[in-house]
Amino acid sequence: MNCFKKVSLWITVLFLFVSASFSIVPNTANAAENDPLGLKAEAAILIDAETGAILYEKNADVVLGVASMSKMMTEYLVLEAIKEGTISWDQEVTISEYIHKLSSPNMGLSNIGLTQGEKYTIEELYQAMAVYSANAATSALAEVVGGTEKNFVKLMNKKAEELNLGEFKFVNASGLNNKDLLGNHPTGEPNEENVMSAKATARLAFHLLKDFPEVLETAKIPKLKFKDGREYPNFNWMLPGLSYEYPGVDGLKTGSTDFAGYGFTATAKKGDNRFISVVMKSSTREERFTETRKLLEYAFNNHSKVEIVAKGAEVEGHKSLPVTKGKEDSVKIETADAIEMVVKNGEQEKYETVLTLDKKKLNEDGELTAPIKKGDKIGSLTVKPKEGDSIEFLTENGTKSVTVDVVASEDVEKANWFVLSMRAIGGFFGDIWGSVSSTVKGWF
Repeated sequence: MNCFKKVSLWITVLFLFVSASFSIVPNTANAAENDPLGLKAEAAILIDAETGAILYEKNADVVLGVASMSKMMTEYLVLEAIKEGTISWDQEVTISEYIHKLSSPNMGLSNIGLTQGEKYTIEELYQAMAVYSANAATSALAEVVGGTEKNFVKLMNKKAEELNLGEFKFVNASGLNNKDLLGNHPTGEPNEENVMSAKATARLAFHLLKDFPEVLETAKIPKLKFKDGREYPNFNWMLPGLSYEYPGVDGLKTGSTDFAGYGFTATAKKGDNRFISVVMKSSTREERFTETRKLLEYAFNNHSKVEIVAKGAEVEGHKSLPVTKGKEDSVKIETADAIEMVVKNGEQEKYETVLTLDKKKLNEDGELTAPIKKGDKIGSLTVKPKEGDSIEFLTENGTKSVTVDVVASEDVEKANWFVLSMRAIGGFFGDIWGSVSSTVKGWF
């Protein structure tokens, strides 16, 4: 090979290396930009538990296996049935042959052994499900609430629609793969599993905490002492006293199958702040907890609840509004309540307020008409970012948390007929004088 060919070859190799380098760097930068926490989990989301405001998300709309995190829906329906009185905590359930076989500990599934023909209370089965993720106990509860697990799955999907979860499909009550249900899978294909997106999972957790906050009384139990005399540890290893303990964690549900990988829906509270996080398809059971720790650290260390708008505050740029037919020609307005929201530290100034007036209370000239009573609603004030899109919430009701009524802060009585007449006459002659003045000016 002559010298010229050697140089050409090296130039070609160098060009390919530089080209490859430039093609890699932007992708890495984009990945870091899209996922500032660098999570290994396939999907994740972090929300404020009070308002449902989304603080972080990664592939949150991708539909993945949810495994035993779907038991949160079973918990919801059981707690709803308790509230409605259709079942009670002390109600006894006789274990069938199928439930007994499903609970057999040699199947390699998460279970507490349930003896055929023996009676267990709803509370005992619920605790077994919520703490130790017992699958047979979950199926037993499904049969009690729904009559059959097949019918219960219909209730699960119906409730998911009512809660507007988004992307989901439930095929059984426990979150197992249908193949593990001893040929008795209630719905779906023989190898099918429950699926949800991280955002849908977070919505389920959000509604569960909002509608049934008592769910945490069981979810926070580190170890369950069952009636068989044995002690069963909670699979949520971030609870106090367990191996991945994190301050403030008191729920909510783990899940894992070969299809779903390892997932965890967590909630933690410190002071006035509570957050909910979801990680899906982590590669190991330990990783789901280290990933969750990153999310919670990010939440508590970088976000604070602040008062954006005070109660009784004047609306910037709109201290008063024009009024017609009143003793006064304007009325002062103020906020009826305060607006608090969780924001990233140091970014409070990045938000502004937008006033929206009730058009039904305005005339064609944009004026209010007297009489006006103190406290009458005039419109609403909403917080939004100064730049970019509006704040994203899990639910449609989320925007209500950053919107407050604007009311009149004083009375404006209607002027009597004489005053209104004089104003009309004054206005009439004022118009004439204005017309005459314009005409005279035109002469010169």
